[in-house]
Amino acid sequence: MPKGFYDFPKEERAKIVEKMEKSIEKDVENDETENILKYASDSDFYIRKNTYLILGRLYHRHKDLRENILDISKLLFENENEKVRQTAVYTFAEIGKKDAEEVMNFFEMALNDENHVVRNAVMGALKQMGEKNPTPILKFAQKFLHREDPEIRRIIVHGIELRGRTHPEDILPLLAELQDEENRKVRKMLIHVLGQISYKKGCLERVITELKNWNNRELVQDALIEILDVHKRYKFAEKSYEESKIYIEREFKNLDL
Repeated sequence: MPKGFYDFPKEERAKIVEKMEKSIEKDVENDETENILKYASDSDFYIRKNTYLILGRLYHRHKDLRENILDISKLLFENENEKVRQTAVYTFAEIGKKDAEEVMNFFEMALNDENHVVRNAVMGALKQMGEKNPTPILKFAQKFLHREDPEIRRIIVHGIELRGRTHPEDILPLLAELQDEENRKVRKMLIHVLGQISYKKGCLERVITELKNWNNRELVQDALIEILDVHKRYKFAEKSYEESKIYIEREFKNLDL
C-alpha cells in the first residue's frame, strides 16, 4: 500500500514539498501543466493541497508568473477529473486572498458543478478567502444566500463561518435572513455556525445581542442550546460553560434551556 503524505516524517515531507515547488514552478515558467496535473489529481488530498498552496505562493511572489498561473488554473478548472477541478477552486481561493476580481466568477460556476467534491471546495475556498479578503466574499454570499437549491444555501452559510469567528457582526445580518429556513440541512448548518462564532473573546455578546432581535424563537432556542454545548465542549472558549449559561439566561429569561 503506497504511503500518504503524512505517513512520511517531517523532514521527508519538507523534501517532497520542495521537489513539488521546483517542478510546479518549472511548469508555470514554461506555461505547461505536466507536473501540476500529476499533483492536482493525486489521490492524497495533502499532495493536492500543497499544489494549490504552492501555486498561490508563486502567484503572490512573482508578478511575471501571474498570467500563466491564472491560465493554468483555468485549464485545471476545465479538467474532467473532479480532484483537479477541486484543486483549481482552492487555487482560485489562494489567488483571491488579494485579487478577488480575477476569480469570483469561477466560484459561481463551481457551485453548479456536477460533483459534490467541487461544490464543497467552494465552501473551503470561501472560508480561506473570507479570513483575508472578506468584502468580496460577503458580497458573493449575499448574492447566493437565497438560491433555490438548498445545497447552495448550506455551502454559503458554512463558507462565511470562518470570518464570523473573529467578526460575527459581519455575517450575523446574512444569517438572520435565513432564520425561517425550512430545509433541515441548511437549518442545522445555520445553528452550527451560530455556535462556532460565539466562543471567542467578545463574540458571545455580539451573537446574543443579534439573536434577541430574531423573530423565530424556536430557532433561537435551538441556537442557544448549540452555543452552550460549544462552550461546554471547547475548553479554550473565552467564557466557561457556567459563565455563558448565566449570561444567556439573564438575556433570555423566558426561554427554557
